[in-house]
Amino acid sequence: MSIASGAVTFVSQLTVAKFGGTSVADFDAMQRCADIIIANPQTRLVVVSASSGVTNQLVALTQAETTSDESKALIKQIASIQYQILDKLGNPSDVAAKIDHTLSHISTLVERLKLTRSKAVMDELLSQGEMCSSIFFAAVLRGKGASASAFDVRQVLRTDNHHGRAEPQIEQIAELAQTHLKPLLTEQVIVTQGFVGADSEGNTTTLGRGGSDYSAALLAEALQADALEIWTDVAGIYTTDPRLAPNARPIAEISFNEAAEMATFGAKVLHPATILPAVRQKIQVFVGSSWAPEQGGTWIRHKVESEPVYRAVAVRRDQTLLNLHSLQMLHAQGFLAETFATLARHKISVDLITTSEVNVSLTLDKTGSDSSGQGLLSEALLQELSQHCRVRVEDGLALVAVIGNNIASTAGVCRRVFGVLETYNVRMICQGASPHNLCILVDESEAANVIRALHENLFEA
Repeated sequence: MSIASGAVTFVSQLTVAKFGGTSVADFDAMQRCADIIIANPQTRLVVVSASSGVTNQLVALTQAETTSDESKALIKQIASIQYQILDKLGNPSDVAAKIDHTLSHISTLVERLKLTRSKAVMDELLSQGEMCSSIFFAAVLRGKGASASAFDVRQVLRTDNHHGRAEPQIEQIAELAQTHLKPLLTEQVIVTQGFVGADSEGNTTTLGRGGSDYSAALLAEALQADALEIWTDVAGIYTTDPRLAPNARPIAEISFNEAAEMATFGAKVLHPATILPAVRQKIQVFVGSSWAPEQGGTWIRHKVESEPVYRAVAVRRDQTLLNLHSLQMLHAQGFLAETFATLARHKISVDLITTSEVNVSLTLDKTGSDSSGQGLLSEALLQELSQHCRVRVEDGLALVAVIGNNIASTAGVCRRVFGVLETYNVRMICQGASPHNLCILVDESEAANVIRALHENLFEA
């Protein structure tokens, strides 16, 4: 689908649409989203998140410190959200029975979790918000005269058994989607769940917070869709977060590479992994607002008409800087290999790296972790690293990225960027590994001011 100046032109044969939590927050929001689906006959698969707030409540239910009284209150809050939607839907008996069953299942899972603390049970519990949303959204579509039904995504979205952050099995997903899902799309609109999968034993898994976008992209890839639409609460991707820079403006079109950089370095509109399946299959991606679809949005494509040096500024907060110092590095071989092998054993992913003759500095992202910083950098990991180097950990940092094209080979970039940062303490600089970004690490308390200064100089001057 192409949206411009309020006009809608349909260009795709198969479109997969994904709606986030705010887009399916309540009955009225679902009504708006249903209108978007009905307006485009090519949209045959819809992927939904849990209603806004539900996943946070489910996460609270998984915490060991949550008391029985608190659990009851949380379940009551979840039920209230669902029953409000059910009431406005008119309490159809088939939908009511499914929602009652799901809410009862939530209570059962909470009791099981108290006994087992099983990560598999946690994933099963966390998936229930999406289950409710898919049941409701299919019913809303039917209420508008569309042929629609809910589909359990666990039949096709195969993952490994790494609960909490499961790894999709791409080939199996493609095979299962073609067998079990694609035939259904010719007869009706299918509504399914984001964020949720299943391992080879049929146990529920989850892809991690924000994984609904990824789920939609994986299904679009498996079905060889022509377009993927990500419907959220903002009208596309902006040059930066408008809450940080009031003059930020929407971007009509960006490349896969630029979008991947933006997602990786903190743009909240997209999950960092979302773009990967689209890149593999060259599926165009549209990002728009379900609250105001007439405002248009951003198209992400393999080829774009314009490739400016500066496209956007992104920020990713809650970063950790790991400094490693060892004289053994001097003219030695194998130090970096040993360091990265240690990090890999502890499942730590490194974002940026800079080196000197006797020092290595690494940035680690805590925002995607289920743990606190201390959980991310466990005592066992720090002890293992300390056996061959001196370790220093710095928290409270933010990673600011200038996103664009040919940044490393364009004269004057450093002057434009660092000319406005002379009053700020820059802890780390990384440029050259990618032609699409220049990254700086600053104190988190200064991040907003750094973003505003960069945006004003690069986009408003």
